[in-house]
Amino acid sequence: MNYFTRATIRRLFAPRHELSCSWFLWHRLKARLRERGLDSSRESGAFLLGYREGGAACIVDFVLYDDLDPHSLDTGIVRFNGRYFSDLWAICKAHGLTVVADVHVHPQGSGQSNSDRDHPMISRAGHIALILPDFAIGAQPRSGIGIYRYLGSKQWHVVPASERRDFFHIGLI
Repeated sequence: MNYFTRATIRRLFAPRHELSCSWFLWHRLKARLRERGLDSSRESGAFLLGYREGGAACIVDFVLYDDLDPHSLDTGIVRFNGRYFSDLWAICKAHGLTVVADVHVHPQGSGQSNSDRDHPMISRAGHIALILPDFAIGAQPRSGIGIYRYLGSKQWHVVPASERRDFFHIGLI
């Protein structure tokens, strides 16, 4: 009998994390965000797809905003047209996944802009939004990644920098 199932191993290595992503997927995502940012000249972003297991979410794929809405990055900031959500839901259904979070890059820090606060990409309580500073260039320690949980009614919980390492796991999953 094998007691080392994927779920058992995950609990051993990442027992407290609410969000996890493999190191390889995370680095591929960052490279694509930098590419779509056109040499740090505009913001870019993606929906993070995965599955939920209990209270934790595991990222297994992503869909870049401009793959769905070709004009979402034209102004230099993310402006996603809601009519493209049906394409996102179709991708999720086809792969048996759900949107577990979203991510976008900022030119400098990882704080939310007024637009980020007022217009969540997924306006459902519990949704997680990540913001990568410096257009996702260079090392991005988890303490420097903005992590925000949507509470509803344009209210957010900011995960403190000291808790981000425990909240978000990047590594073996």
